[in-house]
Amino acid sequence: MKRFLIILLSLSFLVPATGQETYSREEFLRRYNNLTERVGPSGVGVETLLNKWEEAWPDDVNHRLARFTFCFNRCQSSKVVPLNRERYMGNPPLIPMTDSLGNKVNYFEVYEYDDELFAQANSAITQAIAARENRLDWRFLKINALMAYEKEEPEMTLQELKALADYHFKRKPDWEHDQLGKISPEQFNALMQDYCAALFQIGSEKSNEAFRALSEHMLGYCKDEPMFLDNLGSYYLIKKEYKKSQKYFDQVLKKHPGDMTALKNCILMARTRKDVKMEKKYLTLMAVHGETETDRMSAQTRLDAYGKK
Repeated sequence: MKRFLIILLSLSFLVPATGQETYSREEFLRRYNNLTERVGPSGVGVETLLNKWEEAWPDDVNHRLARFTFCFNRCQSSKVVPLNRERYMGNPPLIPMTDSLGNKVNYFEVYEYDDELFAQANSAITQAIAARENRLDWRFLKINALMAYEKEEPEMTLQELKALADYHFKRKPDWEHDQLGKISPEQFNALMQDYCAALFQIGSEKSNEAFRALSEHMLGYCKDEPMFLDNLGSYYLIKKEYKKSQKYFDQVLKKHPGDMTALKNCILMARTRKDVKMEKKYLTLMAVHGETETDRMSAQTRLDAYGKK
């Protein structure tokens, strides 16, 4: 999750300006970039410059991005605290320790957010998106900030992701992304799967429900997409609803017999349930369709061992 926590603005985010009035806008942009290179995105003098910039050019989208960066970085603070758990936000402890009585004490880095400053950041990025609706990277900035802010209860994050999917499939925009360029339908699905994975990694009850809900929402638009079907199989597997889990994995394997997520999870499920017949079924598929030679040989070796019993 740490990749979501620090959001910096650079020239690559910015929209080129043109025309006679551009010089003053560009001068503010130049001064902003020079200043933040020296003092950081929320250092001394940045807020004063942003206020002057907004007064001169209240509708400048580059200012909105800069304001978002300032507010989001300013609103964060972190501390290291002991938590009675093995993982937090999907991460292992920063400092695993043992007290004088031999009890495990796990210390995690926990981020806190100032609500008022976060609201200002969210408002600024929302305004920037409204001005350039096809900038997918800006939408991701907003979602990343929400995910960091909500931590283990990603309710607004889920709503934003579902709204993004609706916009994509209904409006079919010509997406732009600073690093990826034009976005194909396959790329969009893969990027949404990255968010499904991030929600799953958090590992809380509410994030797991968001993982399920987003996967189902995506399947509403692309019903046979294997990665979202695999997601539902994985969700029901951790819920120990094995029949439902197997149903989704079998749906994938019917068309994609070499899908490693489905195969490995079905073999794991069979071993958990001590169901040898079920394990043999999926080992047979793995022995033929496994991704690597090692996968195929390992599956065949286990099948051979069962044959000797």
